[in-house]
Amino acid sequence: MIRTATPADVPVIHALVRELAEYERSLEEVRADAGQLREALFGERPAAFAHLAVDDVSGEPVGFALWFLNFSTWRGVHGIYLEDLYVRPAARGGGHGRALLAELARICVERGYERLEWAVLDWNRPAIGFYEALGARPQDEWTVYRLTDGALAGLAGTER
Repeated sequence: MIRTATPADVPVIHALVRELAEYERSLEEVRADAGQLREALFGERPAAFAHLAVDDVSGEPVGFALWFLNFSTWRGVHGIYLEDLYVRPAARGGGHGRALLAELARICVERGYERLEWAVLDWNRPAIGFYEALGARPQDEWTVYRLTDGALAGLAGTER
């Protein structure tokens, strides 16, 4: 049901990224193209990794997890940051999302990583319920901040 992505999977991963962005009401923010994903996942120095959930009957991809390593200064070891987890609506409820997370948990345990972390939109109640049922707990005391576009360039002193 779960397999490591290959370079041949880049077009479907790109399509799934766009589907996720549409679900999250942010399709207009997607700028990444398939070439950028290919480089990030399979270039000379991969910065991210991906796994696919595939339909047991057809073998067609129905979801994906895209992740990268983070590091905890408090624990002194790497962890996994799950950037995206998405299962196509028609395949939800079939165990694909749980299987993707279980694979990442397995990687953490096998490699001695002590954290598997991700963010979820506050309005995505189905996802929040799903994650909490697995034993994940929100980190309510933390607020995520982000610099992009003009604010990022401005702070860097390279105003566009």
